[in-house]
Amino acid sequence: MGGAAEAGAGAGVVVIGGGQAGTQVADSLRAAGYAGPVTLVAAEAGTPYQRPPLSKDHLQPGPEPEPLPLRGPAFFADRRIALRAGVRAEAIDRVRRTVRLADGTELDYGHLVLATGAANRSLRCPGAELPGIHGLRTLRDAGALRRGLAAAREVVVVGAGFIGLEVAAAARARGAAVTVLEFAPRPMARALTAVTGEWFAAAHGRLGVELRLNEGIASFEAGPDGRVAAAVSTAGRRYPADLVVVGVGVDPDTALASAAGLAVDNGIVVDAALRTADPRILAVGDCANFPSARAGGRVRLESVQNATDQGRRAALTILGEAGAYDEVPWFWSVQGPHRLQIAGLSAASDRTVVVGDPASGRFSVLCLREGLLAAVESVNRPSDHAAARRIVGTAGPDPEEALAPGFDLKTYARAAVPAG
Repeated sequence: MGGAAEAGAGAGVVVIGGGQAGTQVADSLRAAGYAGPVTLVAAEAGTPYQRPPLSKDHLQPGPEPEPLPLRGPAFFADRRIALRAGVRAEAIDRVRRTVRLADGTELDYGHLVLATGAANRSLRCPGAELPGIHGLRTLRDAGALRRGLAAAREVVVVGAGFIGLEVAAAARARGAAVTVLEFAPRPMARALTAVTGEWFAAAHGRLGVELRLNEGIASFEAGPDGRVAAAVSTAGRRYPADLVVVGVGVDPDTALASAAGLAVDNGIVVDAALRTADPRILAVGDCANFPSARAGGRVRLESVQNATDQGRRAALTILGEAGAYDEVPWFWSVQGPHRLQIAGLSAASDRTVVVGDPASGRFSVLCLREGLLAAVESVNRPSDHAAARRIVGTAGPDPEEALAPGFDLKTYARAAVPAG
């Protein structure tokens, strides 16, 4: 690649953040022939690991699984990537092009990539700091939650998003009584159409989860031992709990960027090539707010796909290859026996068409917008999801065509976008 030799000169690339996005930047730079120094700064000690299993496999009954590394044990050494794990970045000096770490080290950079991710949003209500109340973001969080679930009999989950419902299903699989408090009128309301959200509400009910919609958290009560003993909802109801999980979303980690004078607005503001206003500094993954034609404006996405694809795009930008980030976003969640997969970004104004039979537990919802297929939500239909990722953003099927007996999304996708 033409820019590789030039970009390899000088101080090299420093990546702050050891998650999916940051690791992918380092990997993609080396894969593209970048020869300069690459340093990956990770706040957590140890080898960077995959986060999605923490709310899925890690909480299931049975032996505790080992964390899944993002790359193999020899990856960083083999590719000459200096991994600085267990140390935080504290400050950026844009004039001197240096990053100061918490241990006093200063790193020079030619390009700096902020892959700082996000942090769990905290509750601000009486009792929110009581022992027995858990969040879930890191391996350490997952270990503490797993140990707590092993003995829990009454679990309250605050928030019916992906994480909350994955944890609720895992707690039911362990035999606990589970109540989920959600202030919205349906679960996963910000991410899903009403059809799919209401189906999952009923599905969790069949699993034995008590889902309390339009009901948020007001306070927590302590028991005689000082640990959480009950959750009190905004409706005034009291729910006994010997363990609570809070899953009310995340906030992007923008502290470093903001202190360095970079624009911040629900994330670190970047252009289509993932550059901040300082062309030597990029941002990727959960912390990046970027322009998206698919979203009809700026958006910040939290997914493995977005982190990985933005990591690849950032490496190309550093190497001087022009181009805009415009990948099809996709997401997934496993809740008990049900697999939810989403391709694209839906909007409240979309026309929705259901393909398949929700009563069978296998169906997809097509979201049509101005003649285009904007998004597809698939429940227990992975082949539909694979097809959707090929055709989201293209001309969608006519609604009457999609509703006709025998319509098959896979067949439609093959005709719309032939292989090769």
